[in-house]
Amino acid sequence: LDAKLRKALQIELKALQQEVGITFIYVTHDQEEALTMSDRLAVMSNGRVEQVGTPSEVYEEPATAYVADFLGVSNLMDARCEGGTPDGRARVRLGDFELAAAKGDVDARGDVKITIRPERVRLEEQGSTGENRIPGMVERVVYVGSTLQVIVHLAPGQTLQVWIQNTGGRVPFEQGTPVSVHLPADALRVLRDATSLEQLQRMEEPLATS
Repeated sequence: LDAKLRKALQIELKALQQEVGITFIYVTHDQEEALTMSDRLAVMSNGRVEQVGTPSEVYEEPATAYVADFLGVSNLMDARCEGGTPDGRARVRLGDFELAAAKGDVDARGDVKITIRPERVRLEEQGSTGENRIPGMVERVVYVGSTLQVIVHLAPGQTLQVWIQNTGGRVPFEQGTPVSVHLPADALRVLRDATSLEQLQRMEEPLATS
């Protein structure tokens, strides 16, 4: 089936399941399909359940780096956590930059991964100040209709994806534009997970929905 018809059938199948009131167990490798059709979702890796929850719980609050990387698009970065703060946030060091993270294992110490979804990253003019701002450079801008996908290289060396809603105006950033990258603390999640990013990219296991 083509993509447009598949999306329409997903909605119809979900409506049918609710109408007849029976449980469906659905196994898929399509992450968008899993989010669209499920009431509860289980992510599996190497025969082991990594996380179970509602689609929004699993997407917004991934328990492991594998789940964060597998479900949707996520920016995963190696960092070092220096413990929590009195206001319940983690102090995280990314290269020479210190960040605050309000989600995940905020009391972790040592090597961790931090993750943030592309739609939660904000691009600002070069030199803007405030918490959790890091200098960066726009590497590519990809127009995909409803959104712009921007690839940004951070000063510490990491590369991020940023999704910007298409509002019909001119493209706000071009290749080579220096920017300030804002990683909001309430969108930045700490994961105490030693799995390397290279391993995550090689792992492909089924995702089950019900």
